[in-house]
Amino acid sequence: QVRLVESGGGSVQAGGSLRLSCRASGMITSVFNPANKAWYRQAPGKERELVASISGSGTTNQYADSVKGRFQISRDNSRKTIYLQMDSLKPEDTAVYYCQISSYWGQGTQVTVST
Repeated sequence: QVRLVESGGGSVQAGGSLRLSCRASGMITSVFNPANKAWYRQAPGKERELVASISGSGTTNQYADSVKGRFQISRDNSRKTIYLQMDSLKPEDTAVYYCQISSYWGQGTQVTVST
């Protein structure tokens, strides 16, 4: 049974940093490694939006304009884990963050940025 287990959310003041992790428990390597991987977020009253994605090869990263230069997505195939390093956080980054690997979704982790 495949589960995406997220961690690393929390509360931080504006300008601070957080690092989210998403571990693919039960996913075989031949599925994890080539899969496109992504982070999404959903703020209250808003639609879920793509924050960052990384290709299966790890050579192509894409970011929402609102997070470019502040967030970085990465992956560790040996740990079957993806990360989202978030720096210079702003109150508008407050949302529930979800990871996606292949067709699987994490349970979501809350990120709250205060002024």
